[in-house]
Amino acid sequence: MSTRNLLLALFSSALFTLVSCAEDEDNSPSVNAPASYTFERNGQSTVSFSGQTTRIKMATELVNALGNFDAATKSTLLEMYRNETPEGGDANPYQEAALNDSDKSVRSKVAASRDLFFTNTTEGTDIKNQFELWIESQVDEVFPNEEVLAKPGTAGQIADGSSTRYVSAKGLEYNQLVNKGLIGALMTDQMLNNYLSEAVLDENVNRELNESASVEEGQNYTTMEHKWDEAYGYAYGTAADPSNPNSTLSDNDIFLSKYIARVESDADFTGIADEIYDAFKLGRAAIVEHNYELRDEQANIIRKKVSEVIGIRAVYYLQQAKLKLEQDTPDYGSIFHDLSEAYGFIYSLQFTRQPNSNVPYHSGAEVNEFIEKLMNEGANGLWNVSPQTLEELSEAIASPFEFTVAEAASND
Repeated sequence: MSTRNLLLALFSSALFTLVSCAEDEDNSPSVNAPASYTFERNGQSTVSFSGQTTRIKMATELVNALGNFDAATKSTLLEMYRNETPEGGDANPYQEAALNDSDKSVRSKVAASRDLFFTNTTEGTDIKNQFELWIESQVDEVFPNEEVLAKPGTAGQIADGSSTRYVSAKGLEYNQLVNKGLIGALMTDQMLNNYLSEAVLDENVNRELNESASVEEGQNYTTMEHKWDEAYGYAYGTAADPSNPNSTLSDNDIFLSKYIARVESDADFTGIADEIYDAFKLGRAAIVEHNYELRDEQANIIRKKVSEVIGIRAVYYLQQAKLKLEQDTPDYGSIFHDLSEAYGFIYSLQFTRQPNSNVPYHSGAEVNEFIEKLMNEGANGLWNVSPQTLEELSEAIASPFEFTVAEAASND
């Protein structure tokens, strides 16, 4: 071999070695989720979601007040929803003084996500107004008939075991529609379609500010860190220990946290609570390490699992009501309670989010068709619904998800 050829061979070998080393080397920083949702900068916490805690508490007081026949009025209930007077002035409708001092409200964040309603404010306003209609109907239809026995076409009270339910002339509990409807229109929409949205997390120069650890004025967090925390707050904002909330899930609130716990208790879905919590932790850790691909992977896990919670509970309550309707002597009080909860979860389906997409598992148009089918089998709403209709609705709702009706129907 000539000297020239020998040098060429040595150069080629060296070049191959360098390329191989470069291909094998993984320069991306490893990201590990912490044991709890705890993140610090300079020894101080960077986690903050006080606004979400406030809105969960406001919504809780509103739902509880819907059953207060002695003290609640249409005016006070609407003020609790809007946190302002009809003239737009300052209101003090809450029992907790700190809530009255807040400038936040439930209504302002209902159907208000960036991805679904930023360019569709008309539909967002219709949804905000729908909640006001349910609140007003509770006062106008149900309150006056507190001592009247409910029957087809007549609002009033109806026994459910040792409990008493108060229903409309068509069998609906409006307080359940507000409660379960807010799980979708407030908590889920803000979490999945707003704060976990790339349009929000990466808005303007958020990535550059995050990578230079530039915190918001007067705060210890970057804007991107805070947006992710705000999504987290809609699930865990009222937990006794928000950094480690799963041990008290069922007691944290009457909204999303409670129903993550209910689904977790079903053997078919055991582990879902940790999947959601772990994805929140790893996604937040990925933001700290500037790994946005990993962040978005975790956002998609959260979207899939939180959406499943809503779909599973919608089917669960439809199936519970179906079983009771098939009894020789149906317990209509219990059936109406189940179907009112189902109605709220069905309404919430339009705020779910399929992973790697901008679409829900069921559109608003599909949700309206489900509700039309549920309420209009006869002239008196839920008094006329049949087991066959509840089965058909269950199958249709479950179809785009990965769970079956049988899995969702059981709770063991």
